Amino acid sequence: MPADLKRNPAWPQSVVEQLARVLGETMTGSEIGNVLAQLQMSDPGADMTKWKRLHDAFAVQHNADGGARRLVTFITRAMDPVRYRIDPDRFTSHQDDLNEVLAFVGLRVNDKGEVARGTKVSTLSEAAQHANALRAEMRRRGVHSAVLDYCTLEILARNSFHASLEATKSVADRLRSLTGESSDGSPLVDAVLARGQRPRPRVVINRFATETEISEQKGFANLCRGMFSMFRNPVAHDPRLRRAVTDDELLDVLTVTSLIHRRLDDAVVT
Repeated sequence: MPADLKRNPAWPQSVVEQLARVLGETMTGSEIGNVLAQLQMSDPGADMTKWKRLHDAFAVQHNADGGARRLVTFITRAMDPVRYRIDPDRFTSHQDDLNEVLAFVGLRVNDKGEVARGTKVSTLSEAAQHANALRAEMRRRGVHSAVLDYCTLEILARNSFHASLEATKSVADRLRSLTGESSDGSPLVDAVLARGQRPRPRVVINRFATETEISEQKGFANLCRGMFSMFRNPVAHDPRLRRAVTDDELLDVLTVTSLIHRRLDDAVVT
């Protein structure tokens, strides 16, 4: 435990409340009861909503101790990594949510599940940045939900290599779902986004009536081909140990694939 917490400082009531809300969303009722009992903290009762049960228990203990020492112990017990051995992605998600609150008192939950000293913030954007810069930037960019459906678990696990691969797969899977095609990569793009010998492509992102619109459709098809060639194929072929994918590179992949999905939202299938 950080030395300043051993001196038992008090936390603002707003932080105590938000801590209760986060833990109330991430813990089951039985887990809450077990940890409260282990720490010999007052339990208001399981008939209350989870966050209110925790808030009342925290408020009583915070007042009795004159500070947040016991609350820190509760967090450490709740975030014991062994609790998450079957579902490690759940640990990362809870860690991020807690860190957005704890950043306001200069603390964070580290990868051991322990509360450690961190950067103190005063704004919501700073809290999100220090809790999980990648997730905050994804929210700022408005990553398309169709992309997140495919790679959220990899992102939570901070596995940028596989997250980028799954994001690109989302485009191919959507094109196949729209048309019933079974191919992949450039052959798939040629089959559904290029005109070929047909009057119109099978999937068009505009009216495909003017030279400008036809040029835009061709550019969209080239963007999809380039996305597969640049982002999907290298990651699919190279082992992770030989090809690192940074968070910045992953954000680029998520941005490009989100753009593609947004244009497909309004596409017409013929």
